[in-house]
Amino acid sequence: MPRYDFDMFTIGAGSGGVASSRRAGSYGARVAICEELRVGGTCVLRGCVPKKLLVYGSQFAEGFADAAGFGWTVVPPSFDWPALIAAKDKEIGRLSQIYINMLNNSGVEIIDGHAVLVDPHTVEVAGRSYTADNILIATGSWPEVPDIPGIEHVISSNEALDLKELPRRIVIVGGGYIAVEFAGIFNGLGSEVVELIRRDELLYGFDDDIRVALGEEMRGRGVEIHPRTVVARIEKNAHGYSVVTTDGRELATDLVMYATGRWPNTKGLGLTEAGVRINEKGAIVVDEWQRSTVPNIYAVGDVTDRINLTPVAIAEGRAIAETLFNDNPTKMDHANVPSAVFSQPPICAVGLTEEQARREYGEVDVYMARFKPMKNTLSGREERTLMKLVVDPGTDRVLGCHMLGPDAPEILQGLAIAIICGATKKMFDQTIGIHPSAAEEFVTMREKTVRPDKLAAD
Repeated sequence: MPRYDFDMFTIGAGSGGVASSRRAGSYGARVAICEELRVGGTCVLRGCVPKKLLVYGSQFAEGFADAAGFGWTVVPPSFDWPALIAAKDKEIGRLSQIYINMLNNSGVEIIDGHAVLVDPHTVEVAGRSYTADNILIATGSWPEVPDIPGIEHVISSNEALDLKELPRRIVIVGGGYIAVEFAGIFNGLGSEVVELIRRDELLYGFDDDIRVALGEEMRGRGVEIHPRTVVARIEKNAHGYSVVTTDGRELATDLVMYATGRWPNTKGLGLTEAGVRINEKGAIVVDEWQRSTVPNIYAVGDVTDRINLTPVAIAEGRAIAETLFNDNPTKMDHANVPSAVFSQPPICAVGLTEEQARREYGEVDVYMARFKPMKNTLSGREERTLMKLVVDPGTDRVLGCHMLGPDAPEILQGLAIAIICGATKKMFDQTIGIHPSAAEEFVTMREKTVRPDKLAAD
């Protein structure tokens, strides 16, 4: 008779937890997965998927506006927010059911409720105890907001996906990818958008040239961005809300959205009581095998607060299943992970930023191209695409690829393979471009970018 009820008990049925559980089940392991909300997790239910659907919806305004330059006469369009939300809800419901079906087909038992660790091998759900040889924590993250007067009046990205009506005016607080993406969504659908950020530029952590260019393009679309701004309080009034900043400015709006960060979902799980170490932000500390400080308890995805991307969580989860149940010890490689922001226009990056490369390699070669996409020559749109390569002059290896512009995520997914393979600038130069396309610029950049400040320093 087995010592434990299950070989693996997974807490959290998001992308990472489902991927690991499915693969483990396919290898014959006895697996259970517990979810207290709904199968699908952040990505499917309140993140990547519904947000991208709203991004698509908001881009039609641009298409209608550009059509005249190509000879189309477009009847003034109208937009129905409830219809978009209903269509979005139908799609995420379909995807959630697909996740359920995949788990069932892999022999994974689905348990509803809130799970709490009793000890390293025991989990309690709704008064019932389950034992497992291995436990996987995949509970993701949740939006966090600061403790300031009036914070009870704000919404997060969770609520933004389910609003009953489209706000005429919205203030978005935050300069990260969630804030930037929702600024584009609401702006594209016709809302007046003000974005408040603490730093000088958007998207801290991305390449500086891309960050500056994105701010310029968003302002060109009508998004009002206030840098170096901190909110002191939020006041509700008869006409909506007033956002008061620490420097005394007051902004009137119909809705306030906070996107100032997400924190790991580790509260109330009994982790510390079971001996699992968490850091100051509440994230589970794991080693290169995804193991916590308790050897049979693993963690993947946002709950570890490393690279908080769905494909990373999936890869981490699958690595655990391979290691434990397929005699195939596997570590997730966190280097050169590509990432995209579905801003408008979108950005994408793989590898090192220029700043990171200079810190690690010293002097680097930089190649950049900024141009008006062919489509914009007839549409009259003034937006420009920016592409950038960061190269190690010692080895000629391309250390980073960065792009702002239409289809950036689609283009850089392929270039990510080249970066993983250690491609050199010479290899890029020897590659024949696809003409006419924006992507060909990555293989036609020949002139190095000269930084005036670098020349002065020399």
